[in-house]
Amino acid sequence: MARSPDYYKVLGVDKKASQDEIKKAYRKLARKYHPDTNKEAAAEERFKEVSEAYDVLSDPEKRKKYDRGGLFPGGGGAGPFGGGAGGAGGADFGSFSDILSGIFNTGGGRGTRTRPAAERGNDLETTVSLSFEQAIDGAQVPVSVATHSACPTCRGTGAEPGTQPVVCPVCHGRGVESQGQGLFSITRPCERCGGSGTVIEQPCHTCHGEGRMRELKKYRVNIPAGVKDGSRIRLAGKGEAGLRGGPAGDLFVITHVSESPVFKPKGDNLEVEVPITVAEAIRGADVEVPTLHGTKKLRVPGGTKHGTVQRLRGEGPQMLGKGASQRGDIHYRFVIDVPDKLSDEQREAVDALSKTMNGNPRERLMREARR
Repeated sequence: MARSPDYYKVLGVDKKASQDEIKKAYRKLARKYHPDTNKEAAAEERFKEVSEAYDVLSDPEKRKKYDRGGLFPGGGGAGPFGGGAGGAGGADFGSFSDILSGIFNTGGGRGTRTRPAAERGNDLETTVSLSFEQAIDGAQVPVSVATHSACPTCRGTGAEPGTQPVVCPVCHGRGVESQGQGLFSITRPCERCGGSGTVIEQPCHTCHGEGRMRELKKYRVNIPAGVKDGSRIRLAGKGEAGLRGGPAGDLFVITHVSESPVFKPKGDNLEVEVPITVAEAIRGADVEVPTLHGTKKLRVPGGTKHGTVQRLRGEGPQMLGKGASQRGDIHYRFVIDVPDKLSDEQREAVDALSKTMNGNPRERLMREARR
């Protein structure tokens, strides 16, 4: 069975990369090659490669086995019945309970066949890009994810149709081997079957004994109203297929929300910067401001200072998970708009205003500073 590709090279990370670095690299590449946004012919295959690399490197146990030379045909481990630590790619000793059980079993004879229990499939993660409006109102969007599913030819057994996996001739189905160590006998996973207790003598010609196939699955995901950038939406049972009849993992959809040129997120609320003129700030005015679904009038009191905030309660986004009636607020921050250049007429008006409103607003500041 061929050695898997260089998964570190596929993700463009160093072999000592942290889990956060691996996750960031995967998200960047997944967005770039996602079939829903990248229509190039090779994008779908590249997306599968990136997902396969992340599937292995994001799992500490799989990554450890991969680093020491384990085989990962199609990113799935050491065969349809699972490899586990100390399989064909390693020689780790068994657990302490294995050692104790070996004290009274020095021969490694024909024990009861111990087939590994069913394993839950891995969770998967993908990203989806949303407009600001979609995040506010909710939407249904297409999502594609590279995953494993049972091989249609062998129906997940890994064996060529008409044949079945047979009991391992080395461990006789026990899944472990015993090695004498003086007075003790230490057990370890069988190197022939990788601890599964069975071997496939005639691997399936479609999946090459893996029992699973890499495929691109497409879903339509309901995005709830009020999601934020980085929200995680869980789709139960839409992750990797389980091994040996185990349940499937979950799929987590990470939302990437485009920025709005007007509304800026601020916790559960939104903030809008509203320019007002010097005259409006001094004498007051009624100004029109945007809301999420229209406009409203706000009263600017006379003498409003730069940066003053007014709030419209319940006009903000829906609070995620709290029902349609629970909404945030919109904060309107008034910013006094000072022109860069003045016409002659404007300059005369400013001069007249300056003479009328004579006085030094910094007088108190300087007096306090001199104390």
